[in-house]
Parts: sequence; structure tokens; C-alpha cells
Amino acid sequence: MDLVRPLLATLFSFLMALSVFSQTGTTSAEFTGRALAALPVEEPFEFIHQHTVGLPPKPRDPATAVHPDEMGVAPAGWRIVLASDASAPLETAAQELLRFLKEAMGVVVAIERAGDLGDWATRKNVIVAARRGSLSGCGDALKASKDYRIVAGPDRIVVCGYDDRGALFGLYNLIMRFSLREAPFLPKALDTVRHSKFRVRMPLSGLGWMEWPDRYLATLPLYGFDAIHCSIYRNPNNGPGVAPYWEDIKAHKPGAMKDLIRRAARFGVDVYAPILYHYTGEPENVEELRKVVRDIVTEFPEIRGYVLLTEGFYYKKWFGAGGHGSQDLRAWVREWCKAVGIVAEEAHKINPAIEILPWEYNLDFRPTQTENKAYVMTQLPEDTIPLLTFENGKGFELDGQKGWLRDYAINQVGPAEVTQAQLTEARKRRFPAVYSKADTFASWQFGTFPYLPFPYQWHARYRALEEWRIDGTLETWSYGFKPNWVAELRAWCAWGDAPPLDALLRQIARREFGPGQEELALAAWKSFSEAIQVYPDTGPNWGSNNALAAPLFFEKPKPRAMTVEHSWTDQAIWSRVSQLNPYWPLVPARLILWPDFTNQRDRAAAYTSFFTVPVFQKYLALAADRMEEGLKVYRQAALRAPESRRRSAYREVLLAEQLQHMMRSEHAIIEFEEMRLALARSKDPQERRDLLVRMTGLLGDERERAVTAREIARRDSRLGYEWEQDYIYTPDTIDEKIKLIDDTLARQIPAFRRQQGL
Repeated sequence: MDLVRPLLATLFSFLMALSVFSQTGTTSAEFTGRALAALPVEEPFEFIHQHTVGLPPKPRDPATAVHPDEMGVAPAGWRIVLASDASAPLETAAQELLRFLKEAMGVVVAIERAGDLGDWATRKNVIVAARRGSLSGCGDALKASKDYRIVAGPDRIVVCGYDDRGALFGLYNLIMRFSLREAPFLPKALDTVRHSKFRVRMPLSGLGWMEWPDRYLATLPLYGFDAIHCSIYRNPNNGPGVAPYWEDIKAHKPGAMKDLIRRAARFGVDVYAPILYHYTGEPENVEELRKVVRDIVTEFPEIRGYVLLTEGFYYKKWFGAGGHGSQDLRAWVREWCKAVGIVAEEAHKINPAIEILPWEYNLDFRPTQTENKAYVMTQLPEDTIPLLTFENGKGFELDGQKGWLRDYAINQVGPAEVTQAQLTEARKRRFPAVYSKADTFASWQFGTFPYLPFPYQWHARYRALEEWRIDGTLETWSYGFKPNWVAELRAWCAWGDAPPLDALLRQIARREFGPGQEELALAAWKSFSEAIQVYPDTGPNWGSNNALAAPLFFEKPKPRAMTVEHSWTDQAIWSRVSQLNPYWPLVPARLILWPDFTNQRDRAAAYTSFFTVPVFQKYLALAADRMEEGLKVYRQAALRAPESRRRSAYREVLLAEQLQHMMRSEHAIIEFEEMRLALARSKDPQERRDLLVRMTGLLGDERERAVTAREIARRDSRLGYEWEQDYIYTPDTIDEKIKLIDDTLARQIPAFRRQQGL
């Protein structure tokens, strides 16, 4: 019977899904109307406040009963038992489990320490957590730090870590298991040994540059992170950024870095930091670099490693990715690697365990540059750990037209051709490890979203990281980490003996949408994962990040901020330096499609880059259509969710709706600009009238989409935010777009018709 029950449940879910698949489904407008009415409006930055005070855990499902093949933690009378010499982070993990059990599961436990845990196998009503040396015979299969074993019995749970860090992650995995089960139940026969697949996993903050409140730090080990990287563009001792890049980075508050290191350590979270330096190779410059390293390492002995990113640690002349011009790239690499060697030498004199992570991001990563990128691996000192960019530069083809990823993206799994060449070369040497910057749940491809619901595509990347034997990961950049179910999936997959992918996703779906909705959610996630595979936009600019708030220009608008078009100052240079377009000063200038109003250049064609506009638009529409196929069943899953889960289910669906809006708006803006240009160049009155009709219809559709997107953003303060620039778009920004559309429809196009006799 125990085997039949899950099969019957799966069959029931499948039959329910079939009944929904056969229906037309709820439209986006119908669903959004119901969802928006049920969700409260959030103020900007509300999500930061939520993470500062701590998000409440998913509550226990009161309808969930313990199965005959399960054991449960009773509402009272249980204890969490630690060894008497348990470390502070392990103690904190026990406190987090206690907190979770009380707040989410309605279970009250106490924490106690024991001098001798030799009787661990006979204790009753306990959760025992300790390193293997304290639990004789329990941890023989554990091999390295962060490994753990969980053994459940009728009246006990034992968490045995290779070390205290392993026991810590075992306790957090208990929270994950209880959360998925929606009750403090485990299989009676549970006996799992989980080996950590990565030496380190670190994110950047998803709240702000140096914003790491305690309750936010507490979420990191729950999601499998054991380190953070900060403050990326300033030396930890508050040394300034280096010219000509990142000179305006604000200083840390006095003592902030030491305070962060201390607070993070409570949760078992280490700190990685940058070293920034303008290296020239001259004797005085070399000595100054040695002093900078000695001073930093001496002041911050707790820092686990240093990232030497070419955005701030460079030789002679800084250049953007691929922007080295006629400079001999290999000569630059040799000198840069000498500077890396100096950092490693000085740091290791003080502490040989410090990790030095050279990251040559700015070197050209196009597929044609495999030899140059591999050359870096031949020059780096062997006592460093190369940090390789995983997917950037990965080549792909659409209808015979070739492109490559210009920035962090998930439409291609990776690794890029250049990264493959680097990994092949690195394996010939004796580096202690190879790490990678690899997105695993969010990406700059849609950098204004807290996570991207493409679990099957993400899982393919997780497999690729393992297949290419990546030892450690930096998993976010400017969009940072915010707790979410895709990051939860990643946490499971970062250790061995994880549940099969579909089984894990079904549990997540059941928790998020309720019993019976599992197959609907999985069908949606498969569609979404297929959609991103054909999404053509891989750049860091407006399309995938700001399209739903980006304006559509019919005519050049009046300036809304200072201009210098008639000054001695060059307007183009001033705009580039200030990042401001005075005609739309609501976002950085690169985050809008700004037409050439002389009509000499096709800015839409320039944006689509590798691909012709028709091919780009074809695949952009295909991605949006595939998203819609998934949304049809996703909406049904949310509408069928129990009342207690409906609000959170609505938010899940609205995030996916917003992703599709982004794709549709990007398509619309490109199409509108192509029509605007055709209108300006056409001499045929009938063709021009037809174009105006089409443009009017497109603007009407885009207005409707913008109104919906504005209301979704009002109810989810995470949307539109990435902390390099705070909000890229806000509901008010979208409102300005709507006003422009209204003016274009009511005034600009009618005036054009009159002027042109159309």
C-alpha cells in the first residue's frame, strides 16, 4: 500500500492535468484581474524590509498526516542535542532549526549540549547533530568538509557531519525536508549520505552593495551557500577604486567590513573580497602592490579569499570585454599574471590557506578567442584558483545566423567555447581547484527579476558544472540572491543523493500550488524552460531588463533634463559619461531604444546585433508564445490552489506573466521602430497610411500590456530592481511610458496625418 499511494496520487494529478490541457484555459487578462485584486500593493524597497526582518517560513499543512512509513517530531518533548564543543555556527544552525520548528511546524524543542554522544544510536526524542568524531561509527562514508549523513529512526534523527560545517548543512537540509513535506515528518528508513559537490558556493547580496542584515545572512546556508563576495568594487580596507574605473564607488562605513565578517561567521558563512590595483610593473608600483596586499591580509585575517577581477585589478590600461584594441593581448596577460603572482606570494607568506581567485573577465570571450583565453591558464601561478566565466561567449545559431552570449544568460547552458578551452588547459596544470562565475537561478539576461522559473534549463547547467568538474562557484552578480524555489532546487543539487529532478519539482509544486496541481506546474516549467532556449536576446541592455517600461518614440520628444546640444560640450560624450538621455531621464540611457531621428541608421537592426531583425523577431515571438503555452496551465494551477496558498501562487504566476510581458514589449518596440523608420522613408501614401494603422494598433496593445505590467510591479517590489542601479524601472516609470503612448495616440499621430495629408 505504501508503494501504491504515491502512484495513485501521481495518476490523479496526471488526470487532472489532462482535463485542464483539454480546455482553452484562463486568459492572461482574466487571471491577472483576479490575482491583482487579491494581492496588496507594496511600496518600493518593501522586499528589502521583508528580508531585513526575515521572511516567514512556509507554514505546516494542517491536513498533512504522518504516513505509516514515516516518523514525526512530536509537538513537544523533543530536544536538539549538540556536542559540548560544538562550534558557534553549528549552534546557530540549531537555533535556526528550533526557530523553524516553532514558527512553521508548531513544534517546541529545546537545545542541549552533551559531553559524550557515544549513545547516539539509542537516544530517544532527539535530533542529534555533531561532527563524525563525536558520533562513533556514523560518519565513516563522509569524505570532505560539508559532507553529512542523516539517519532517521522511529524516535530520533541523527545528523552526522564530516566536520561541524557538514553537521550545520545537515541541519539546514532537515529544514528543507520538513518544508517540502509541509510537516516535521521523515521516512523511517531515511539514511542518506550527501557529499558536497563544491568547495565553495557564494553569491552577492540581492538587497544592496553592502547590505547583509542578520536575517538575510541566516537564509544563505539554508540555500547551501557557505560564503559571500563583497564589496566587489572597493578594497576591504576602504581603499578607493582605481582610475579610470569605479572611481565613484562609495566607501564602507567605518568598521562595516569587520562587522560583516563577524556577523557572517555566526552563520558559518565565510567572506571573499576583492583586491583592486592599477598595476604598471614599475619597481615602485610593484612594492606598493606588495604593501597593499600585506596591509589588507593583516587587517582582515578572517577573509577566506580574494577575487582579482580585471574590472579593477588590471595592467596599465583598463579595457572593457574585448575592447583591448591593437594592444598585444598576450603581452597584457603575461604582465597581469605577474601581478596575480605578487598578490599570491604576499598573501601566502601570511596565510598559505588564503585563496587567490584571478578572474580575467574583460579578456575577449568570443568563440574565436579560445587560444588567447586558454593562454591565460598557462601563465597563472599554480598556487592560485582560476575563476572562469562559465557561459559568456557561448556560440549559438538561429536560422543559419551565428551569435554568441554577450553577457550572463541562460538560453545557452554552457560552458562557452573559450571556457572549455581554459578548462582543458587548466587540467594540465596543478591548480588546487578551478572555480567559475556561473548563474544558477537568476541572470542578467533578465536582471530585473529575482529568479527565473526555468528549472529544467537550470538543471542542465547544474549537470554541466559537474561534468566540467567545476570545484567552486560564484553564483550571482549584480542581481544578487533572493530566496526562491529555483535556488532551493540548486541547493539540493549541490550535494549528492538529491531526489530525482521531477520528484523534487513535484514536491515544490505541491507546496507552492497545493495537492493535485503538481502536473500543471511541471508542464508550465517545462514550457518555460523550452521558451528560454529560443530566446535570442543575450545583451546587458534594455530588451530583457527594461522593455516593459521602455518608451516607444514616434517623434523626438521635448527634453526633460539639461541638454548640451548647443554648448561647446559634445552632447554624445556628455550623455555617455552621464549615462543620461535628457529626453527620457528615467533610466540609464542604454536601457532604452533611442531612434536615430535623422533616419539614417536603423537602431533596431543595430540592437538585434548578430541576427537580422526578422530572425530576431521570429525567435523572440516564439519564446513569448512558448511562455504563453506554459502560462495557460500555470494560471490554472494557481486558480485551483487552496485558499491558504492562493496569494503566493498568484505571485508565482504573475512573475512569469511579467517575463512574457518583457518579451512581448521587446518585440513591440523593435517592430514599432522598424515601422517608424519605414514611415519616414516611404513616399507611397497608401503604404504610409497602412503603417500608421499598424502602429496605432501596436501602441494600443502595448498600452494594455504596460498597464498590466505596472500593476504587477506595484504588487511585487522585487520586480525592476537590481542593486547596481537600484530600480531600473518602477511603476511610476511604466506610468510615464503609458503617458507617452497616450500622447502619441491622441496628438502625435493625428498631427502627423494632418501634416502629411494622410
